[in-house]
Amino acid sequence: MPFPSLAEAFEQFRHRLPGQARLFIGGASGEPLGLARLFKAEPELSAGLTFLGAWIAGINITDWAGFHPDAAAETIFLPAAQRPSFDAGRTRFLPLSYSQAWQWMATTPLDGAILLVSPPDNEGNVSLGVSPDYAPLMLARGVPLFGIINPQMPAPPNSPKIPLSKFALLAEDDHPILELPGGPLPPAFETISGHIAALVDEGDALQFGVGNVQQAILSALKGRRGLRIYSGMISDPVLGMLDADPTLRVDTGVATGTKALYDRMASESRVYFHPVSKTHFATALAAVPRLRAINSVIEVDLFGQANAEFINGRQVAGQGGLNDFLRGAALSEGGLAITALMATAKGGEISRIVPRLPPDAVTVMRTDMDVVITEYGTARLRGKSIDARADALISVADPRHRAMLAEEWEAMRRRI
Repeated sequence: MPFPSLAEAFEQFRHRLPGQARLFIGGASGEPLGLARLFKAEPELSAGLTFLGAWIAGINITDWAGFHPDAAAETIFLPAAQRPSFDAGRTRFLPLSYSQAWQWMATTPLDGAILLVSPPDNEGNVSLGVSPDYAPLMLARGVPLFGIINPQMPAPPNSPKIPLSKFALLAEDDHPILELPGGPLPPAFETISGHIAALVDEGDALQFGVGNVQQAILSALKGRRGLRIYSGMISDPVLGMLDADPTLRVDTGVATGTKALYDRMASESRVYFHPVSKTHFATALAAVPRLRAINSVIEVDLFGQANAEFINGRQVAGQGGLNDFLRGAALSEGGLAITALMATAKGGEISRIVPRLPPDAVTVMRTDMDVVITEYGTARLRGKSIDARADALISVADPRHRAMLAEEWEAMRRRI
């Protein structure tokens, strides 16, 4: 079945929308890069549109509000690409977790949604591919759907499918979907991953953030069997785990990586793709026994509070699923919430274990922190007094900064 070009079909779709319209745009590997190319070539097509989505810092690369002065965006992350329109006041940042964003998108006014999908199968169904994420919510809301059929979007055996009849308009765009190549790990992460691996046993379900933490822990666990993966996002390192254990089951919302990952997902029957309501909601996570939530932050203070969003007071990210997973692991039977970070920055000059975070930089409350790991060891915080927590955190700081931290804690303690 031939489909019109992206430019032709979107122009028709745009004419069906109000002059000032609100559109959902997928993120992660479901980001419609072809539409971004179209808007760059024809900026007027984005005039009057407000784009909504969860475009992930470090992964997504488009400033959706940046194509036209009369375009806007609303998001729960703040990728570097969106900084210009954020500074100009056209991108509005909402401090929501991934699960809270589902509730927001379920109720906020919407005039349509753009979904990147696979080519239709013999029964006339397209797949949400490797990035269902929030897309099933758009289907449930009944807003007009614009489907971009990309032959390079795989159709995994266990990913949601949608009949062609559900779409208001369809177009074809044959370009590579977003890729996320890995890179070399800082040497400290090998030590950190060893500490994490010591807390992982047969029968555990693993959740991990994308990037260095995922790459490091899956490398450290390579060859281990009897585990399960239950994570909001997976990337290339999961391939080694699938190869090592024929019984491994993976539940996820998104796969974002290289072509090797996408090619494998096209036929991998042990990977199940779910919406955010299944991957991030507390009720779903609490039902996963022995959930090991493994994530990273920018810095942790001696009270156990964590900052995952600010550097020098400047918003550089959003909380994403961090608090969802910390709280989900706490509710899971036998669960454990692990937060990992390198002990220092700038070659050791700056300690990432700090005396006290400023109030506007607290992403994780101290009540939600459980285990903190650096290259210098493991600090278990749950159930400890404030003094014991501070001592544990000082013990995993870089030795060059421990005296300063101890002095600062003593001074703060006198004022409590």
